[in-house]
Formats: sequence, structure tokens, C-alpha cells
Amino acid sequence: MGLTADIIAMGTELTTGASVDTNSAWLSARLVELGVPTRRHVTIADDLSTIVREVRESAQSARVVVMTGGLGPTADDMTREALAMAADESLVFDEESFKAIAAFYASLGRQMPETNRRQAMRPASAEVLVNEWGTAPGVRIRIGGADMFSLPGVPREMKAMFAAYVGPAVEAMDGRGHVSVRVLRTFGTGESNLAEQISDLMEVGRNPAVGTTASEGVISVRVVASGDSEDVARRLAQNDIDEVRKRLGVLVYGEDDDSLASVVGKRLTELGRTVSTAESCTGGLLGTMLTDVPGSSAYYVGGFIPYSYEQKNESLGIPMALIKEHGAVSEPCAEAMAERCRALTKSDYALAITGIAGPGGGTEDKPVGLVYIALASRDGVQVKECRFSERMNREVIRDRSARTALNMLRRKLCEA
Repeated sequence: MGLTADIIAMGTELTTGASVDTNSAWLSARLVELGVPTRRHVTIADDLSTIVREVRESAQSARVVVMTGGLGPTADDMTREALAMAADESLVFDEESFKAIAAFYASLGRQMPETNRRQAMRPASAEVLVNEWGTAPGVRIRIGGADMFSLPGVPREMKAMFAAYVGPAVEAMDGRGHVSVRVLRTFGTGESNLAEQISDLMEVGRNPAVGTTASEGVISVRVVASGDSEDVARRLAQNDIDEVRKRLGVLVYGEDDDSLASVVGKRLTELGRTVSTAESCTGGLLGTMLTDVPGSSAYYVGGFIPYSYEQKNESLGIPMALIKEHGAVSEPCAEAMAERCRALTKSDYALAITGIAGPGGGTEDKPVGLVYIALASRDGVQVKECRFSERMNREVIRDRSARTALNMLRRKLCEA
């Protein structure tokens, strides 16, 4: 691939950890899809000399540079000044930009603050990139051997302006490679165990390049293939995708932006079946995941959050004798919760979760991280005992419990 890109993120809030830079990862993914790999990510505090130095470095080393942030109306927004200094140009006032900013405020029924005039300044040779989604215009300028695109740091505005300006400009450039990027999503095993099954595909220097990343229990397998044409790249990627699916089998639940909840919802819809939930330690998190998917009312009946012993008895009808004999965190209690939830809601499936999310409440016999998950269906009830690490915090244990429940249902639906 001939073209390479640099991504520069501006903002002291990023370098101090007050905000997280999600823009750079998103931009890298979009650029590689266009056949332009990213050479480096740079995050810079609001310091003019540092920004100028990094801009000049990128201008000599990359063909495409995408900058985010530093286009606001305050004194610490220095991207415009830095670009002008790096290009040895003066800043000029852009009347059309000023009118667009004023019109934006007028559409909100507000008076434009005088400080917003700064946003209408641009380096003399720069092209203004109209921002229809906010007040900060973007900038495109040629410095050294690089086409530089400066976009707002607000993710919604940045993504819209990338699609409107940067993507089309990069597509028109000569020297782009042909790349096909595919991502498989898996759940139910650790990253090292999964990597052992596809280790030969992950050899360094291989085309396609295959790698794994872990997040919230989901292991993603990314396949990046390059070729002399789009068809060649696509075929190489598809061959590896097919091989990974073959080796990993039921561990693979989807591709790209698929979530466990969306895949479960799609399959329930295909089968015309419904699900309900009864959650103790997760406190409604499982129901939230299910209902985050648009159209979930077609298959999600509803649920219970019987957190206390009394509510398990009163809302679900779990006998107090069962709870006292086995405890609320037990296989019999989880089984009873799922059975009663399914019966009361008349759903085809019911998921129940009960456990100890911590940080307190654990004992030697029932430590923090012990969770029972039950799935009730017309075939009966299956219960899974999970012993999540005590090193996991409460949030992680709850999240992993809900995802494990979804995965149990997904695997059940694969049999239907």
C-alpha cells in the first residue's frame, strides 16, 4: 500500500485522562477500509509549539493527515493557528464561515457569542469544510507532502464530516491499496485459548493479517487482507473468515457490529418466539441489553428484578423453604426463578440470574463471583454455574453474567 496516514488528536482533556479519545480508533478503521493504513496516532495537549512540531513531522512522512479537536471558540483551541504556522501562512477571516456560524445560532434562537468569531479564521491557503452538524468549520490544507484534514473533536460531527469530505477525497487519491477488513465476534472462551486454535493464521507478515482483541468477554478476530484489486482482497479475506468459522464453530456469534443481544433477537424473531428475564445480581442489566436492540418488543416479554428473598417469594412465588435450604445463590433457586418466570410471562424462554457480584457478601463456600444462570424452555431447565474471578469488580461480574446468559440462549436457539 503506497499511501499512509497519521492521526493527530488535540486536547489537554485527552492527555490528562479527563476524556477518552475514541476518534482515532474509528478513523483508523475507516482509513484502512479505504486502503490507507495509519502510520501513527499522536495525542497532544493544548500547546501551540508542540502541535506545530507534530504537524510538520506528519507533513513530511504521511500522505494523509486527519486531525481532531482544537477548533472551538476559546483560547486553548489552537489548531487553526498551528496549521497556519506550520504552513508559514497568516490566518484570514472567512466571511462565509462566519455567516454559517451565526446562522447556526439563529436556528437555535440564540445570540452568537463574540468568541465564536475565532472559528471563522482559517490559514490563507486552506479550504473550509462546512460543518452542518455544529459550529466549528473544518479545514483542509496542503502542507509539505500531506493533505491535512482538521475536523471537530465531537464524535458525531467528526464522523459526519469524515463521510462528507475526507472519505471522498481519499478515495480519489492515487496509490491507495485494496483492502478488505472483516471482523468475527466470539464469546465463551479466553483470548489465549482462541488464539491457539488459529495460531498459524496469526503469523506475523502473513496476508491476510489476522489478530484478536478482547473486550467485555467478547473476543474479536480481525482479518485484514490486501491485494492488487478489491476482488482479490475480498477473496483472501473471505477464505480466512471461512477457515476461522470452521475452526471456532459455535464460539462465533456474529460479524462486525453484531452483539449477542442483536443476534439473539434476530433468531427469536425468525422463530417467532419470546423470552423473559428474572434477575437478581444483575439488577435488570440483561433486560437492558435485550431492549437496547430496536424492535425488541417483538420478542422480549418483560422481566422481574427480585433482589431480596421476599421479592423472590412474592413476585415469582419461589418457596421460602427452598431459599432457606439452598440459599438465594444456588442452582435450585436459579432453576426455580427461570421456571416461574417462564410460567408467569408465558414466554417460550426465560433466563434467570442469581449470584454474588461483590465486593462484599462472599463466603468460603460461596465467594464473590459465584453466579448461577438458568435457561428455561419447553425442554426443561438448564443451569450453568459460573465462578468469575474475585479480581473482577462488581461491574465486570454483572456484565459478564448478563452476556453469559445471552450466550446460553443463543446456543439454545442454534439448535432450534
